[in-house]
Amino acid sequence: MEKYVLILGAGLMQRPSIEAACELGYKTLVVDANPNALCTGFADRFEPIDLKAKEKIADLALSMGDGLAGVFTAGTDFSATVSYVAEKCGFKAHSYESALNASNKIRMRSCFKKAGVPSPEFREVHRSQIASLLRPSEMEKIKFPKVVKPVDNMGARGCRLIRNQSEFLPSVEDAVRNSRSGKAILEDYMEGPEFSIDAVVWNGTLTITGFADRHIYYSPYFIEMGHTMPTIIEEKKRNELILAFARGIKALGLSAGVAKADIKYTADGPMIGEIAARLSGGYMSGWTYPYASNLELTKQALLIAVGREPEDLLLRRKPLPISGSPFEIYEVPCIKTSAERAWISIPGVIKEIYGEDRCLQYPFIKNAMLRSKCGDKVDFPRNNVEKCGNCISTATDRNLAVNAAENAAARMVLRLETDNPQTETFLMGFARPSEDGFPPSAYELNPSQREALDKYLSSAGTIAADKKTETKIPMCLEEIADNIMDWNHRSIRMTLRAFDSICPRHPEMDEKVFWNALVRGGLQGILYVSDSVVSK
Repeated sequence: MEKYVLILGAGLMQRPSIEAACELGYKTLVVDANPNALCTGFADRFEPIDLKAKEKIADLALSMGDGLAGVFTAGTDFSATVSYVAEKCGFKAHSYESALNASNKIRMRSCFKKAGVPSPEFREVHRSQIASLLRPSEMEKIKFPKVVKPVDNMGARGCRLIRNQSEFLPSVEDAVRNSRSGKAILEDYMEGPEFSIDAVVWNGTLTITGFADRHIYYSPYFIEMGHTMPTIIEEKKRNELILAFARGIKALGLSAGVAKADIKYTADGPMIGEIAARLSGGYMSGWTYPYASNLELTKQALLIAVGREPEDLLLRRKPLPISGSPFEIYEVPCIKTSAERAWISIPGVIKEIYGEDRCLQYPFIKNAMLRSKCGDKVDFPRNNVEKCGNCISTATDRNLAVNAAENAAARMVLRLETDNPQTETFLMGFARPSEDGFPPSAYELNPSQREALDKYLSSAGTIAADKKTETKIPMCLEEIADNIMDWNHRSIRMTLRAFDSICPRHPEMDEKVFWNALVRGGLQGILYVSDSVVSK
């Protein structure tokens, strides 16, 4: 009898789950609210059901009878739905209560506090409480900086740093707006490097299946511009982080499946940002870890979901010498390095995209994932969903992998439509009152560099039509042309060479406008300036 695996989600992040189920000999029953999601056509059966509708999904699962082998998700925020359905059907999974603990940040922090697991101090904020918090007597009790985030969302939606009182109201309102339950969590800010850890919880053991350095930028938001696996943190600190993760898993009650942590190493030691009862999104569990370890993690996790042993994981894992853990701790180590890097855009509408072929042809590159297409409206990201694409590399040497990913991302160019108020507002440097210093400029000049450029521009002329711009670099920028990088890993010289290649024939341009656009908006900025002159 053919058996199905019920998979929640039909997006790109769920592709490894669908592939793993097929490789294990199962049919796939995929549910997603979006009937046009990327992987709907790869499912053996697709049902358009919202992932929040746990009762409806459970009814669907029960209707399959003995024809359903298990239920699974990866890269979604609906592990609680998976556990709810699994309990109804008698499948192997984390308990529903423990999955709720790992899905709601208030419940999560409460579990950590009760068990003495290191995590920041916090308080819950409901939509109805915001006005009362604005009273002077209440605001005086809040010590900044603080972090606010929805209690029940992922991808850093609605998550940001609150640096002072003036940023409090718009930040909290945005977090609540991004919460399905209308609740946010306000917590102390944790200073320190951040890491992602994946693990498999099985038969009283914990196996680490990926430990990555996260690369977070652009305060007051927390935009992950990539990750590199494995981590390079020293072993002692690494083991401390793993122990805190293990204690957090125990505190939440997770016992049969997978878990992932976002965790920092602060001046006071490990501090848990969150633990989820699912595999990591962001290309980690389905791409970079398999590339770095040669272990198909999604397949091993799916074996547990259908009640089978994760054979490859058990064969390859090695014990870790970590004492004081509630679990026996193992690891399937990485034997190579895999790096993921994103590329992003300034505000506007995409007119043309260049570089995909060159990106894929770059040595050591495995994938280029375009998230945006021509005609799409784009913005400087305030969460991890608003990035424009990602590339992934693998190499035996860490530097080779990192350089490949960064150089490949630098090859991607998004040319924007002209006559766009959002683009022009950005290039003029305007910021929202609650976002002082954001978005940042492509090239952050120090005060003396900015003063030197302004002095040059005070008497600047024009760049002649069709003249190579690389030959016109002001001396004050020439000094830093090779050692200052924009968001997409392009130096000033690389940016000008790319412009000269894309626009060998360009109009005469005002130097002041051109160089200011370069500093503020990078390659997109000067392409916009050139195209705007032509369109007039």
